Amino acid sequence: QVQLVESGGGLVQPGGSLRLSCTASGSIFSFGTMRWYRQGPGKQRELVASSTRAGTTNYADFVKGRFTISRDNVKNTVYLQMNSLKPEDTAVYYCNAQLYPNSWGQGTQVIVSS
Repeated sequence: QVQLVESGGGLVQPGGSLRLSCTASGSIFSFGTMRWYRQGPGKQRELVASSTRAGTTNYADFVKGRFTISRDNVKNTVYLQMNSLKPEDTAVYYCNAQLYPNSWGQGTQVIVSS
């Protein structure tokens, strides 16, 4: 197992931005694809974005054009830049590693509200 620590969440107004970070206890290059998920109030956890080792990215339709995932394999950190935030983006955000699918951090809370 690996340890993943998410940070950067908070309260933001609609239209605002946040940058989330996920720092791993080991080399994320060896972890394979890194993914961000989120779980909103009363909802199931859903995939938001992913980044392969080579940096190829994919996004859920509901965040395309607004969110950007990136990874720093030297700092063992994955980022999620979130722009043009909407109230429906309110959720706890988690990162996850392809090769350690059962390892989850505590998540970071994002609240989008005026």
